[in-house]
Amino acid sequence: MMVPLDPAGKPTSQRRIAEGDTVVVYERHDAMRAVAVRAGGVLQNRFGVFRHDDWLGRPFGSKVYSSAAGGGGRGGGKAGGGFVHLLAPTPELWTLVLSHRTQILYIADISLVVSYLELVPGCVVLESGTGSGSLTTSLARSVAPHGRVHTFDFHEQRAASAREDFERNGLSSLITVNVRDIQGEGFPEEHRGAADAVFLDLPQPWLAIPSVSLMLKQDGVLCSFSPCIEQVQRACEAMRSCFTDIRTFEILLRTYEVRDGALNNATVNEDATVGPRPQKRKKNTSSGENLDCIQKTSVLVRPASTAKGHTGYLTFARLRV
Repeated sequence: MMVPLDPAGKPTSQRRIAEGDTVVVYERHDAMRAVAVRAGGVLQNRFGVFRHDDWLGRPFGSKVYSSAAGGGGRGGGKAGGGFVHLLAPTPELWTLVLSHRTQILYIADISLVVSYLELVPGCVVLESGTGSGSLTTSLARSVAPHGRVHTFDFHEQRAASAREDFERNGLSSLITVNVRDIQGEGFPEEHRGAADAVFLDLPQPWLAIPSVSLMLKQDGVLCSFSPCIEQVQRACEAMRSCFTDIRTFEILLRTYEVRDGALNNATVNEDATVGPRPQKRKKNTSSGENLDCIQKTSVLVRPASTAKGHTGYLTFARLRV
């Protein structure tokens, strides 16, 4: 990850790839995978064969060519072969490549959570439940290098898998994974009055809110994520006894595609494109008649054909002083 430091004091993304590191192999924006680097390892994809030995010692962000490219590998020769980029597993990229053990939060929701929880280096955060660890990773970067994330999940195997991911990505010094039913038992007494922020992703968050009020420091912030508005209503009702400034948000993300394209038409909608202005030229028809024709090669911008809709509702509240 970008958070932990190596012995030389450099962020992981600024050092060179070593055996045991996790790298994000980037083929294109919608085709990435996490790969654990090991001596003698091989990755095969549609672009060719890539040997892990050729990655060792390279900086994160390197562009590497397939071994089948004739002179590829450590020599870096192109020879018409395929290539990939080797990226550091930042929280944003990890969210896109992690194993889905549960439904996860994506970057749009995560960014608002980190912002409204007012997280800074040194903060202590309690999270329930851990799930696949998508949000946990971003929370850890926000509180690094001296803060701490205590995350809880009632499912023992899910917690164990998340712990392995955090260890592999070098986050063990920032994240503690615990097995506990927060809805039924509340947060452990050892965290009473010690948390700067609490995040809940539970089917019945209102059951945990009394415990949250005991864990937060004065003026601490709570965030509860729920997919259904009925859950939000019950959670807000429970919050009113000891929280103030209660707000609920829904994040709807619209992505645009940007690509090169050619337009051939008598009429060009200038508002739909950016780039050079169209040039008119004469075009002869089979009958010899001259017609004005606009031909344009430009950058086309349009909404993506598929868009993520509703993910959930984010409710924030501040502990009443």
